[in-house]
Amino acid sequence: MKINAGEIRVGMLLEYKNDLWQVLKTQHVKPGKGGAFAQVEMKSLNKNTKLNERFRSSETVEKASLEETKYNYLYEDENNYFFMEPKSFEQIEIEKKIIGEKGKLLTENLEVSVNFYENKPISIDLPNQVSCKIKRTDVALKGQTVSSSYKPATLDNGLSIQVPPFIESEDEIILDTRTLEYIKKI
Repeated sequence: MKINAGEIRVGMLLEYKNDLWQVLKTQHVKPGKGGAFAQVEMKSLNKNTKLNERFRSSETVEKASLEETKYNYLYEDENNYFFMEPKSFEQIEIEKKIIGEKGKLLTENLEVSVNFYENKPISIDLPNQVSCKIKRTDVALKGQTVSSSYKPATLDNGLSIQVPPFIESEDEIILDTRTLEYIKKI
């Protein structure tokens, strides 16, 4: 699907120069002289290289058409995560390097959206919020600051995040999967 250069957003997948690129950063620039353009930083999903490109506002680029399917997370081994389609019970495996840090947030039976490009899984979308347990965190000191300050905490899945001072070890919290930020205590 062709889109205007001004419609490019972070996270989009573009087909450009015979490769599939994920948009990391985009900035709309309107210089004093000449036409406006979009400055786009992209990462190749196949070659793992980065590219900075300028697209004039009048140019069009090809947005990759993805097929999205719901899957339930099953388990992991050394190199892969395994998922099952709930209706057909068909199982797929996705390499750990494709999923990256998000893999630590996977829990048994968690429903995720798997994005396919030409029948090949290229990314997953987790639910916006997941519950996690605090493995350990520092003790908050009373009167440390007047304003709300955050302290480091380690989750049971190994991720390190910042939490408010009233959170203690063994507490259950809700975590935003997009930003890896604390939302609330359960």
